[in-house]
Amino acid sequence: DTHLDRDVLNALQEVMEDEYPTLLDTFLADSEERLRILRKAEDAAQLMNAAHSFKGSSSNMGAIRLAELCHELEQRAKQKNLSGIEKLIGEIDGEFAIVRPLYEAERQRSLSANETVRRF
Repeated sequence: DTHLDRDVLNALQEVMEDEYPTLLDTFLADSEERLRILRKAEDAAQLMNAAHSFKGSSSNMGAIRLAELCHELEQRAKQKNLSGIEKLIGEIDGEFAIVRPLYEAERQRSLSANETVRRF
């Protein structure tokens, strides 16, 4: 899967246990905010900082392609090469639109699994 690294998600679930769904919720909410900042960034420094933090959280959460796109944006902002940057931000937007429902499904799966465990 080019979108999500299931090994990363499995490791996070092991570590976070019952807090795992909260972690997924937090990532989605933070990602929405980072996307908003990327869209409104007024200069290369703002773009670079937002792309850097989005890259880190995406990487930590196993969003492989999203992290790669954010890395590319961070590098371009660092070099102040902003021509065609809207297209790249659009790609980041598009990738987030792909992974968001995957994380939401992961959250539901985790909550259902926790519910099943509690019944026994």
